[in-house]
Amino acid sequence: MRTSKHPPTTMALLKTPALRRGSRPAMELGVLNERLGYFVRRIQVWIFQDFIRRLSRVNLSPAQFSVLVVIDRNRGLSQADLAATLGIERARLVRMLNGMERRGLTQRLPAPADRRRHALRLTREGRKILSRAKALAAQHEAALKQKLGRDSYRLLITTLRAL
Repeated sequence: MRTSKHPPTTMALLKTPALRRGSRPAMELGVLNERLGYFVRRIQVWIFQDFIRRLSRVNLSPAQFSVLVVIDRNRGLSQADLAATLGIERARLVRMLNGMERRGLTQRLPAPADRRRHALRLTREGRKILSRAKALAAQHEAALKQKLGRDSYRLLITTLRAL
C-alpha cells in the first residue's frame, strides 16, 4: 500500500535535489501537484543545469552541442535547414556559427548546388570536441536514468518522442 499522496514518478521528481531546493520543509503545491507543465519545467531546469555544468568542461552550451551533433550527422546541411531543424532563430544561429568558426569547430563552405547558400561541416577540432562532448552527454543521460529509474526514463523518452 502506497502511503504517499503523490504518484511514484512525481515522488522521483520531488526527490531530485535541484527540485527539492535543499533541506527546506516540504511545501504544499496545491493544484501545481497535478500540472504536467509544472513538473516538466522543474525537471527541465535540473536537466539543463546538469548538462550545462558537464558541457562547460569543453566550453560548449547545450545549443552548440546540438548544432555540432546535427552538422556531424548531416554534412553539407544549410544554415536555414539547421535553424529549422533545431528551432533556432536564424540570426541567433548565425552568431553561434560565427563563434564556432572562430573557435575552429565549424566551416561554412559554398554549397555545390547553390553558391548563395552555405554548406556546413565540422572541422577536425570540431569532431574532436564533439567526441568529448558526447562522452559528457552520455554521463549526463546516465545520471538522468539513475534519478528517474530506468523504466521511468524509457517511458518518458518514448512518450516525448511520440509528441
